[in-house]
Amino acid sequence: MTQRKIAIVGAGIAGLAAAYDLQRAGHQVVLYEAAADVGGLAAGFKAPHWDWTLEKFYHHWFAGDKAMLGLIHELGWSDRVIFARPYTVVYFKGRFYPLDSYVEAFKFTVSHFSLLDLLRFGAVGVFLKLIPWWQPLERVTADAWLRRWVGSNIYDAIWKPLLVGKFGEENLNVVNMAWFWARIKARTTRLGTYRGGFQAFMDQLAGLLRERGADIRLSTPITGIRPAAAPGPVSDRAPHAGGRLVVEAAAGAETYDAVISTSSPALMARLAPDLPESYTAGLRRLKSMGAVVMVITLNQRLTDYYWHSLPKDAGFPFLALVEHTNFMDRQHYGGDHIVYCGDYLDPGHEYFSLSKEELLERFLPALERVNPAFDRSWVKESWLWKAAYAQPIPPVNHSQNIPPLRTPLPGLYFASMSQVYPWDRGTNYAVEIGRRVAGLVLEDFGICNE
Repeated sequence: MTQRKIAIVGAGIAGLAAAYDLQRAGHQVVLYEAAADVGGLAAGFKAPHWDWTLEKFYHHWFAGDKAMLGLIHELGWSDRVIFARPYTVVYFKGRFYPLDSYVEAFKFTVSHFSLLDLLRFGAVGVFLKLIPWWQPLERVTADAWLRRWVGSNIYDAIWKPLLVGKFGEENLNVVNMAWFWARIKARTTRLGTYRGGFQAFMDQLAGLLRERGADIRLSTPITGIRPAAAPGPVSDRAPHAGGRLVVEAAAGAETYDAVISTSSPALMARLAPDLPESYTAGLRRLKSMGAVVMVITLNQRLTDYYWHSLPKDAGFPFLALVEHTNFMDRQHYGGDHIVYCGDYLDPGHEYFSLSKEELLERFLPALERVNPAFDRSWVKESWLWKAAYAQPIPPVNHSQNIPPLRTPLPGLYFASMSQVYPWDRGTNYAVEIGRRVAGLVLEDFGICNE
């Protein structure tokens, strides 16, 4: 076998998973990461008095996350995975109600809606959980489908606030029903994490890759990806492998047999100007929401629940309040009670330009609404995290918009969370797409060797 030299742009979980498979196949792997740590959107941070890291943007695994849990099992680290049963509540008419089990959903619906509403809600929930196909559902918006089959009463109370909170009122008539199906299909009541936090897992995987010879270049943003020879636009029918590519960074340029980019679609379009216009135009059409998350440590417990879904029309300044230490023991965090205040927003939203102190002034009154006993003296410390690319927006018939993992430029591959559709973004699908694109690279190398 001929050893190939492969660059991976991005050392998030997709890039690390791809590197793992390519390295096991005997190839030389170099990862470029703009941040100071591996991890991407799943990266964590650690206060000096904590034993564990904490994800900057709240994360957890579902019990059915086969790709993620399968990789961990393959690595022999399953004993470090922890599953718990935290509780999720929704805000309705001034109170919070559990809604994350059939029993709780039944109790909530019986208490506030008609028998017909109950029957429709239950039937739709079972239907979405059991059907294995999603393609017909992408032909209609989630708003139209749910309003028709669940009915306006329950839809307006439960599901519409979720869609508006996640994608904004402006995208309510855009997001298709296949995305909603995937959320219901994948969810489990038991949620998991890694002992020490997600960052501990990714650091451990990065350490293994380094031990086996991978070169992980942190704090190294790249500036371009170009053909090594005969630059210029290529045909849409260019062969999938065989071209050598140059990766350009501030420290210099290097030539590779293949390059995998795990960046956002917009960044990919800028990094590879030699891609055909037809392909880059498709990348630019892929829209997404950004995320703004504030982490606040408290000296007292705020609530009894893990996840609080907050409707925008009730005047809350963010979408989700997540009390992490109702999921994982606060002793891992020096006894702190940890709360996330998170929102998905258009990248042009004012929150992206506000300081931590300015956002804290907007967010803290919401904590008092959640628990009237809350006092600002409870606040110990806070951190603010922002990401312009955090949640892809899937319109009707979105499967027709998804770019293939093989780009038209020979040897260049693209694997991003915008391509895991219909599934929602998350580390499980990052592992899946990372390993899938690595398989394509290996397949194409095999064709070249023949």
